[in-house]
Amino acid sequence: MKKVILTVLIGLSMLSFTGPGDFLTAQKKFERVRVAIKQKHATVEKIVKKHGYEPDQLNLLLVAYKDNDVLDVYGKSPKDKMYRKIHSYKVCSRSGGLGPKRKEGDGQVPEGFYHIDRFNPNSQFYLSLGINYPNLADRRRSREPRLGGDIFIHGSCVTIGCLPLTDDLIKEVYLLAVYARDGGQTQIPVYLFPFRMTDKNMTIYRSRYRDNPQLLAFWENLKIGHDKFMKYGRKLKVQVNSKGDYEF
Repeated sequence: MKKVILTVLIGLSMLSFTGPGDFLTAQKKFERVRVAIKQKHATVEKIVKKHGYEPDQLNLLLVAYKDNDVLDVYGKSPKDKMYRKIHSYKVCSRSGGLGPKRKEGDGQVPEGFYHIDRFNPNSQFYLSLGINYPNLADRRRSREPRLGGDIFIHGSCVTIGCLPLTDDLIKEVYLLAVYARDGGQTQIPVYLFPFRMTDKNMTIYRSRYRDNPQLLAFWENLKIGHDKFMKYGRKLKVQVNSKGDYEF
């Protein structure tokens, strides 16, 4: 069994780093991807073209808000600098509460700045896009020996720490990611926030979580990145300091 699992993981890793122009061909070897293309290509093409882009000339950036159960999709052409929101999807189930994921088994959805690191066309949850949790900030902030992993944007409508969209909607998001990867985008950012971090909302959540100053300090750090992206619409240049704080 371990050998089989290892073989599958190696295969997924190879798929993740197939060269530009070859990735879509490799993905089409899988039935669920072929079904997704047949059922959803026209829908995805309409979403993209509505904003002046082409599916094969698309850069993607994903932003999720846990307390709003929303995944916002941003796009741009490779020659552009600024992303624009092109669509939103409903996250259909949630586990854990607000706040970051800090250990294995806590049921939390991570919060922070990540990217897609895996494409799984044979997922237990139909199709799935892996998120690179734990990142450096997670590792530096947590004192737990086991931080967990295998956090995905996936189909179905059940979850322990992931972002499920239903089998129907994951077809669209998965295709958007495949087209972006096939067009040459080697890293698709995923920004995970506890809520829409407007000044008004921050005031509400500061009051609601006033007894948890450590969590509020973490959110203040996330808000810096949130506000920079919302103001400029550009992929963030993210670094992590020795304390595990994000720097932009």
